[in-house]
Parts: sequence; structure tokens; C-alpha cells
Amino acid sequence: MRLDSRRPFAYTLVALAAILPRLAVLLHERGTITAAYVDKGDVFARTLIAHGTYGFIPGRPSAYTQPLYGWFLVPLYWIFSRSWVVVGLAQIAVAAATALLVYEIGRRWISPLAGLLGALAATLHPYLVWHDVHMNREILDELLAAAIVLLTLLVLDRRSVPLAVALGAVLGLAILGNVRLVLLPLVVGAFLLAARRPAIVLAALLACAVVVAPWVVRNRVSVGCTTLTTDGRALWKANNPNTLRTLEHGKWIDDVPPIPGTPPTPQDAGAIYASTGRIVPTNECAQMRYYRHLAVQWMEHHPGEKAKLAGVAARMLWQPAVTRTEGRRGAGTSLDVGRRLVEPAYMIVLDALGLVGLLYVPRRFAALTLALLAYDTLAAMLFAGETRYRVPWDFLAALCAAAAVTRLARRARTAEDAPGRPTPARDTRVELRALRGARARASAPSAGRG
Repeated sequence: MRLDSRRPFAYTLVALAAILPRLAVLLHERGTITAAYVDKGDVFARTLIAHGTYGFIPGRPSAYTQPLYGWFLVPLYWIFSRSWVVVGLAQIAVAAATALLVYEIGRRWISPLAGLLGALAATLHPYLVWHDVHMNREILDELLAAAIVLLTLLVLDRRSVPLAVALGAVLGLAILGNVRLVLLPLVVGAFLLAARRPAIVLAALLACAVVVAPWVVRNRVSVGCTTLTTDGRALWKANNPNTLRTLEHGKWIDDVPPIPGTPPTPQDAGAIYASTGRIVPTNECAQMRYYRHLAVQWMEHHPGEKAKLAGVAARMLWQPAVTRTEGRRGAGTSLDVGRRLVEPAYMIVLDALGLVGLLYVPRRFAALTLALLAYDTLAAMLFAGETRYRVPWDFLAALCAAAAVTRLARRARTAEDAPGRPTPARDTRVELRALRGARARASAPSAGRG
């Protein structure tokens, strides 16, 4: 059966592999989906629907988070209302769409079989099967990462301006979903420029700017500063005198001690309003500048400690085991077994095969993979590294691993079925027949004798 001619079968198999395990996890976790560890985007979405304000508090617009995940939730809450069923099924649909995009990438640039195996390996990733059904913005990062790779390779092949515009739009959405990706368009643009596509690069960058600009302008008008997010404290939590010590003691950057005497953050003010109805005044823009200044100043004055912290962040990003902190959800339960045993076993095999597969994928694909993973690593070294910041790009390792498996299997099959390759027994029989023929010719009378 040629998989390329049976594409509907592959689509169905990949979709089922994405949907069925997540449905099982969703049913098991239904009591926690909308009740524990919800993303800030959930609060923003509920406030917008109830009061017309995108922020923590009615009448006080905020830019204290990346907006995309909140926008994703708004139509779901508005049409269907907020429930674990709505959120879980919507995110499972996103996971299935991501898996299908991964299959298309592999099918087009490696082989149909590698695309199928890579998509299955990526979507059955143990961490993602659990993580994808809970409220987290990385579910959109996964979809957009796959779309970025697919569109970048298509642009290289077709030199199409509409495709470049689509690529730029997706890059803009990725930035609105994760501010860590703010420089990713330059990486992708440099990659395309290396292939001598200046007009394409310009179209992509302009489209990206068009998508991002309205949010930045909104923040300038409604919040008071020209920025993607006012959460400068996130940068400070990852870069201050207590960060390294906090991580070394098994905690996360959210556990870094606050600066005494600082006013409540917009998120703190939102929590106070939710519990008491009291509005605490905050100045998002001033706080953003204050924390950003502290973080940059610390990095400038302590380059050695920052280098060590960057190394710790890179290790936490790439370690095969899931980051385990003292305040983690499910500590001491079966989730820790998955973090400690299942996930590392899966990732060790996947990454080892992925390294081999870099030799067998097309050079453009390998170069793009290395560029994207290098950018993700540098972003983690600047901010902080954790498993959830890596997994949106793990499908690249899965596709490379699938390329290695299919190539090695083909080589083994070719070695076994090589035509004309005699077995040792056949070699012996051929030599005996040749020897008998030579003896018969030597003993026969010559043609003219007598």
C-alpha cells in the first residue's frame, strides 16, 4: 500500500491518534480543567465577555499577558459558555490540526511514511497528551510552530508572495501568543534571505507587522505604553540575584521572593478584586519599566552569574525529564512517575533518532530545524527554560527521527534483498560446476585429432 495514494487513511489515523488519548485524559481531569492553574487569558476572556474590558478588572484595560490565548477563549465562552467540555474539546481539535500539519510537512519533504510516523510520534508525546487538554497557551504555540515550518518550506519551493504573506501573518500570531518569539521573524527572514528571496522576506515581515501592530497601538492608547506586554516582572523573575538560588533549590521562578515595598502587580490587583471587589490602583507601564530596568541592570553587572543561569535554563529546556519543582501540580502522584520515567524514556529515544535523522532529511529542512531550535534555546537562556517552552518544537525531532527509522529500515531491507548477491551455499555450487566443466573439456579429444 502506497501511503501517498492512501492519504485519507493517514489523515484518519493521525487524527485518531491525537484525539482518543486526549479524550481519555480530558475525562479523567475534567474536574481541574477550568478550576486549577488556569491561564491569565482565561481571566481576560471572562472579563471581556462580562464587562467589555480586556483585562483583570472591569473598566481597566490591561496588557499584562500575551493576548492570543484569551482571544482563542473569547468566542468559545461567548458561544458555548465556559466549561471543561468546551475548553477541552477545542484544545483537542487544535492538537489534531497540529498533528495533521506535521504529517503534511513530513509527507511533502521527507516521505509519506516518515510523515505518518513523525506525526504519530509527535502527537503521542506523553507530556503533550496530558498538557494539551489543560488551560495553557502553548497549545496554540504548537499549531503555529507547525504552520511556520510548513509555510517557510512552501515559500522556499514556490516563491509565492501570497504564501509569504500567510507566513508573516502566522509569525505575527505566534508573537501575540508568545512574546519570546518576537525576534523569530528575523530568524525566518534570514533563512529565506539566504536562499535569495528578498521580495518574499519583505512581504512576510510586512504582513507580520500588520498583524502585531493593532495590539501594540491598542496598548499605547488604552494602557499607556507602546509594548507587546507590560509583564516586565516576568523578565525580572528570570534575571535577578535570587533566581539561580531559587532554581537550585528545586523551585520555579514564580517562587522568587518579591521586592519588599513594591505595589501589587496588575495580576495581584485582579486577584484582590476577584476576592473582595476592591480596586487597587496600579501603573502597568511604570512597573514594566521598573522591572525591566532591574533585570537588564543585573545582567549587565553580573555577567558571570547570568552565564551560569543561562546554562541552567538551557539544561532545564533540553533535559528529557519534565521540569519538576516543589510547587508543581500533582507532586507525589502518578504524574511524577510520568515526569521521572515515561517522558524521559520517550524523549531520549526520540532525540537520539532525531540526531541521526538530521543526516537523512533534506538540507533545507535540517538547516531550518537547527535554526528554530537554536532560537528556542537562546530565548530560554534569556528568560527561563522549562519543558513546556520546548515541546511546541519537538515535532521537528519527531520528523527527523521518522526519517532515520525509514531510511535505516530501507537499508536493512535492501541489504537482505540485494539482487545477484549469492549466498555462501550458492557460491560453492557454482564453483563445483565450473570445476567439473573444466575437467570435461580437458579430457575431451581435440576436434582435428585422429
